[in-house]
Amino acid sequence: MTQMFGRLTRSVARRLHNRSMAVASLVGIALLTSILGVGRLPAQSADRPNIIYIMSDDMGYSDIGCYGSEIETPNLNALAEHGLRYTQFYNTARCCPTRASLLTGLYPHQAGIGHMMNDRGHDGYRGDLNRNCVTLAEALKPAGYRTYLSGKWHVTKMIRPENEADKHNWPRQRGFDRFYGTIHGAGSFFDPNTLTRDNQYISPAADPEYGPDDQTNGTFYYTDAIADHAVRFINEHHFETGDQPFFMYVSFTAAHWPMHALEKDIAKYKGKYDAGYDAIRTARYQKMIDLGVIDPNATTKFPIPERAKETEYWEWDKRNMEVYAAMIDNMDQGIGRILNALRDTGEFENTLICFFQDNGGCAESYGRGGNGNERSQTASLPALPDDYLQPDMQPKQTRDGFPVRAGKGVMAGPADTYIGYGRAWATVSNTPFREYKHWTHEGGISTPLIVHWPAKLTRHGELEHTPGHLVDLMATAVDVAGAEYPTVFHGGQKIKPMEGKSLVPTFDGKPVEREAIYWEHEGNRAIRVGDYKLVAKGVKGNWELYNIAADRSEQHNLADEQPQRVAKLAAMWQAYAERADVLPLNPRRNKR
Repeated sequence: MTQMFGRLTRSVARRLHNRSMAVASLVGIALLTSILGVGRLPAQSADRPNIIYIMSDDMGYSDIGCYGSEIETPNLNALAEHGLRYTQFYNTARCCPTRASLLTGLYPHQAGIGHMMNDRGHDGYRGDLNRNCVTLAEALKPAGYRTYLSGKWHVTKMIRPENEADKHNWPRQRGFDRFYGTIHGAGSFFDPNTLTRDNQYISPAADPEYGPDDQTNGTFYYTDAIADHAVRFINEHHFETGDQPFFMYVSFTAAHWPMHALEKDIAKYKGKYDAGYDAIRTARYQKMIDLGVIDPNATTKFPIPERAKETEYWEWDKRNMEVYAAMIDNMDQGIGRILNALRDTGEFENTLICFFQDNGGCAESYGRGGNGNERSQTASLPALPDDYLQPDMQPKQTRDGFPVRAGKGVMAGPADTYIGYGRAWATVSNTPFREYKHWTHEGGISTPLIVHWPAKLTRHGELEHTPGHLVDLMATAVDVAGAEYPTVFHGGQKIKPMEGKSLVPTFDGKPVEREAIYWEHEGNRAIRVGDYKLVAKGVKGNWELYNIAADRSEQHNLADEQPQRVAKLAAMWQAYAERADVLPLNPRRNKR
């Protein structure tokens, strides 16, 4: 029966572009279930909502419409219009640590992922989710929740498992009932490596459960696949276990490099960025002021570094941003299909939805060095068999035999390209904040947070200025689910206490009391207490002090004027670092 519903709901998932199509499809399913004698299960109690956490990848604070962007994100905008937008919410500045922090409610080093997926010889830097933490799925299952994950995992080492024990930190082994996505982080959107369903690697070209009929014009595109499987999980849950609430984590890889998008989406942004970096950033800055998400008295539109601009290769770099915008647009379309699935199954009103990002805009220069080659007219390499498991983060070739190209002049978008969008556009993404992904200045750690929950949230279209952090989302989920966060788990293993605070009080405009929020990544470190933030770049960087209420763009360092405050905050940060497995700072890679 599960396999039958899998086939049925895949057709429902595919491209529910409008509500009438969705309703018609579900009516068909309902009729078939009646014929088969399978009754519709009642919805769960309203005191236990469904919970959906949606995360995007490598996007800046201003990259969605309701936070200032020109990119079309009508579904996220609608969630914001009928929910809350948080203006001072934070992540950890990097993909793996953010995922570890979100999943566990701990700071990333406490979960074993202070850097990336390599063992650096210290408990805070093992590169693998440890057993002194529980995931959101592990915490919510005892409260009666079914648990689903669609998208990027990236909290364990990427290996080719030889036995089941090698999968000890895969999603199914960390509390998720169903999983579709990638174990690794970055990769091709047309041929991702480590693509997995539940516990088995699969090839997107030989997937019997998600084939050409399920895809856009028969083309596999990972952002679509993530959204479609989220829809599938919602529909299958409704008909199979609808008497239970569910938790779902939707972890998009958009808009991480490479700049890959479908032509239908790229076409919408042709010419959209002709005005150039500065004009687009100026327009965003003004829109952000108009929306109220930034204070013009506390921010400034400091210049984009001239050396970051690709003046000589402008047509090429303009294309990179067009594709980047198309990637975000496509993700929003997928979120729209997820929302429609909730409406069509009667779960929209009682589902808590949170949208956020894993770090700020990415200034990495991946694929931007040297001059690229033009695409050949015919394939120069043998085509790959359909069941070939693509092993590389950057494929060497496309499935149909074209070499994958990078470098200046290679027009981003298709499967045979592999390019990042660069520092100038990342500065636009992070308007009006300093620095980028990796750093703990505001540009690296600031994220939108949209919260939507029609059944309980009475504040609609409002802005919430309470500072918060991704560690708060475990506490929030435990709170609304009526779950008990365990003190022991994994066969008696002691579990570290949650670091976050439930955001539920802010739903009613009430404050959240906390001592401080902390950060560290690659020696970049920070602490925020009230309106004051102490921050430093790199292991040897000096502490800088900013009053975020008056200077969120971090342009006026107050360290020399307030040495006592610097000393106090530095001591608090040191105490955190010592208890949270942060030290030593940015240890070298373990060579064993």
